[in-house]
This record gives sequence, structure tokens and C-alpha cells, in this order.
Amino acid sequence: MEYFSVIGGLILLVIAGDKLVDGAVAIAERLHVSKLVIGITVVSFGTSAPELVVGVDAALSGAADLALGNVVGSNIANVLMVLGVPALLYPFVCDDDEIRHNLIFMLLATVLLIGLSFFAPLHIWQGLLMVSLLAAFLLYAVRRAKSNAAIMRKETQFAAHALQDLEQTPIKKAPLFYSIFTIILGLAGLIFGAHILVNGAITIARTVGVSEAVIGLTIVAIGTSLPELVTSISAARNKHGDVAMGNIIGSNLFNILAIMGITSLVAPINIPDEFMQVDFWIFLASSLLLVPYAMGKWKINRMTGVLFIGLYVGYLLYLASQTNLVS
Repeated sequence: MEYFSVIGGLILLVIAGDKLVDGAVAIAERLHVSKLVIGITVVSFGTSAPELVVGVDAALSGAADLALGNVVGSNIANVLMVLGVPALLYPFVCDDDEIRHNLIFMLLATVLLIGLSFFAPLHIWQGLLMVSLLAAFLLYAVRRAKSNAAIMRKETQFAAHALQDLEQTPIKKAPLFYSIFTIILGLAGLIFGAHILVNGAITIARTVGVSEAVIGLTIVAIGTSLPELVTSISAARNKHGDVAMGNIIGSNLFNILAIMGITSLVAPINIPDEFMQVDFWIFLASSLLLVPYAMGKWKINRMTGVLFIGLYVGYLLYLASQTNLVS
């Protein structure tokens, strides 16, 4: 039954997240907010809303380890799985200045999270720092994009896939009441979906005898990374390699600063010793793997896909073999 709760929760999170974005974008369009601002703020927040609500619900349920595992596991999966699978199917090259620019921010955010973890548990002040840095980045990204016509055309790549859809597909202006109702429905779905997902994941962890952090690193992380996987495959198939890479970098950056930041404001997050010894360094190494590809030095081809997927399978096997993670 718990497995059905997890699967049902994941499905509900994806559907509700889409509804939330649709409603928010419709209202922003009605208020004549530019697509640029919509993409960098509303869409970026909406596409990470499932992970965010899962993190907050987990923290409130006394399972903050699950929230931490979700963020770290999702970011590892985003690089090794979400980039690896499209590389196997549709090799591509990434060559975009904005992606390289945002990659620097993502790497800095990764190092920041690891650095703050040495002063664990993560409390309100660490959460405020991360949320403040996210707000500063969003403000900087909007101003930078508005000052550069070429960047404005690409919509900064922070939520590039969603922005491209916004540019190419005119949004039908629905009645304001309908848009508001869609947002409320999306939020309600996110909250309910996250609740049953977290409860199911906690029950599975206790039944199987593994830590909640491991469940977050695996089942929950893979599930919440599926929307990014679908987006990246679609982008690579349509020869938009920059969109696929931008999708991953933007998602990882938002996961760290928004999800860990806001979750830390809700409840203290303890850092398991295993994260400091292994998982954080795999987290950092997988992020650094993006550098030569995002810089355009190496082509993202099928060998890249084999390498990345192989590394991810190896990591999952490592987690499965670690009896020291058993509660």
C-alpha cells in the first residue's frame, strides 16, 4: 500500500505542479508581466514546487533527512540520469554563454550548501542566507537579461524549456477566476500529493529498515526528477541542447537555494555523517562533471550517456550495499 502512496503522490505532484504553473503564467500574462520575468520567477518556482512541498512536508513530519536526501539525490539524478539518457538517445553540443554563467552560480550554491553543512544542523540563519541569495540571483538574472537583447531572446536559460514554449505558443487568456482556481487546485494537489508521498516514503523506510535519507536519495529523488528527464529528452530530440543543459542547471540551482533554504526555515535539518563522508562529494563531483560539457569543450554523445548512466547505476548500487545506512 505504501508503494502505491509513493507512486500516487509522485503522479499527483507532477500534475499539480503543471496546473500551478499554468495558472500563475495565465495571471502574469493578464497583468502584462513579461515572459522573461514569468520564466525566471513563476515558471522556475513552479517547476521545483513538487520538491519544495515534499521538503517542507518532510520537515514538518519530523523527517528532515528525507528533504535533504531529496535535494541531494535529485541533483545527482539530474546530472547523471537526466543528462545521461538524452545523451544516449540524441547526442548534442552545448554552447551558450548564459548556461556557462549560470553554471558558476550553481557550483557556488553547491559549495555553499556543503560548507554550511559543516555547521549543521541547518537552522533559520542558513535558510535565510540561501533564500536571500536566490532572491539576489533572480533579481540579477532579470536585470541582466533586460539589458541584453540576445539574452532576452533566450530568456536566460534558467527555465529555458518553459520560456521557449511561452515564446512559441500563445497563451489563451482564460477568465481570471479560472486562473485563480487553477492555482488553488495546483497548490492543493501539491500539498496532498507531497503528504501521501512523504508518509509512504517514511513507512517504506521503516518497514524495509533503511534510513529516510536513503529513501530521499533514491525513490523520491528519481520520482521528482522525472519531469526534468522528460523535458531534457524532448529538448535534445528537437536539437535544443542548450535547453536541455539549462534545464538541469536551473533545476539544481533552485533545488539548493529554494528548497533547502525554505525547508531550513521550517525545521532544523540534521546532516547524517554518511552525507559528509560520501554523498555530498558525489553531489559535488557530479556537478563538476558538467563543466567541460557546458563550456562546449566536449560533445555530449552516446559515450557520455553510457558514462553518466553507468556512474548513476554504480551510485545506486553503492547505496544499496551500505549496511551502515540502515537505521
